[in-house]
Amino acid sequence: MILRDKLAAQLPEWRERVRNLVKDSGDVVVDEITIGQIYGGMRNIKSLVTDISYVDPNEGIRFRGFSIPELLERLPKPVGAEMPLVGGLYYLLLVGEVPTLEQAQAVEAEWQERNKVPDYVFAILRAMPADTHPMTMFSAAVLSLQRESIFAKAYAKGIPKDRHWEPMLEDSLSLTAKLPEIAAFIYRMKYKGGDVIASNRTLDWGANFGHMMGIENPEYADLSRLYFLLHSDHESGNVSAHATHLVGSALSDIYYAASAGLNGLAGPLHGLANQECLGWLLNVYKKYNGVPKKEDLQAYAQETLSNGQVIPGYGHAVLRKTDPRFTAQLNFGLKHFPDGDIFQLAALVYEVVPGVLLAQGKAKDPWPNVDAISGSLQYHYGVTEFDFYTVMFGISRLLGVSANTVWARALGQPIERPKSLTTAMLEEAAQKVMVR
Repeated sequence: MILRDKLAAQLPEWRERVRNLVKDSGDVVVDEITIGQIYGGMRNIKSLVTDISYVDPNEGIRFRGFSIPELLERLPKPVGAEMPLVGGLYYLLLVGEVPTLEQAQAVEAEWQERNKVPDYVFAILRAMPADTHPMTMFSAAVLSLQRESIFAKAYAKGIPKDRHWEPMLEDSLSLTAKLPEIAAFIYRMKYKGGDVIASNRTLDWGANFGHMMGIENPEYADLSRLYFLLHSDHESGNVSAHATHLVGSALSDIYYAASAGLNGLAGPLHGLANQECLGWLLNVYKKYNGVPKKEDLQAYAQETLSNGQVIPGYGHAVLRKTDPRFTAQLNFGLKHFPDGDIFQLAALVYEVVPGVLLAQGKAKDPWPNVDAISGSLQYHYGVTEFDFYTVMFGISRLLGVSANTVWARALGQPIERPKSLTTAMLEEAAQKVMVR
């Protein structure tokens, strides 16, 4: 298998590199932790490692060192397509090299060989109440696949620690291969009367998702590829990535770990934000019976802030500029449907809201993140059930977190176990500083 062989060739050098770093420089102080950070959700504490992605405050996300525009230009594309193969992205995340078209297609072929979803998964989904949230269904479906885990079986037989990554890679390929069909099944069952569409093995991973959703449009195939690329990874500190890493650090297999990550992604402060962003846009659209004038939108935004509410999608924990993932989707919309009402509104909000936030002193970095526009693109192509949007986010995010988990096993990263302090201990530490 191309991914296993590529990783196996890299690992001796990587393991030695990490061993030497810990041995020779393990006592080097990288950062200091404040009481505010301890109580503030460990924000900005440099205590995790990943070589797969990095969020630069001034440049945005980089996957294996490549910016979003660079990836869109350099990753191989299907013939006649605008956006790259998702298999090429997964190759890059795992191997750290931009693949050739043949190498990207080899990953796509691996997924096609592994994409059959067991019937019991669909039976579980059908048995759930009709009003179950699609993210609950998605997480349950992923967790139910745990019985298929090659890693769990290999560990039970006593596989050596330095080979843990191999069955983890097998499991990760098998899980990611099945994600589009599981998600599309949930969508068709919940929103389209159970009219499920079978997988088309002639299509690539991203285009096949659009087909199974029931959207036979080459533009939507490209949008799917773009969406899955943009949302695939975001360092290790966000909730979905960190939850996956934490559970995986206990040597839980990828199915346990991925389900945990999806449960975190379902939170309103994380993956559910894309749903809230579109909801806000639709409320504006409804109030003005269409796309409002610029001055009306300014007034609406000011009113939102005056009522103690936030404008969803604006502001980011790390970024200090417009999210390049936002820009990539904005450019897609401008090219393919510049006159779409909801898209036009999202673009107008980008013109208006940062200035309103700055004027009211609500944010010093008032720029849009990826969530501010992603829903408007899906809405244009008929995916109007916005409580499903986080499921699509989850499909994508499991690409990055599974790649990270493979590397965590390959480098023998230990179980994560930070130490806690009591409030009294922190008060004592603060008092000692004040006395000085």
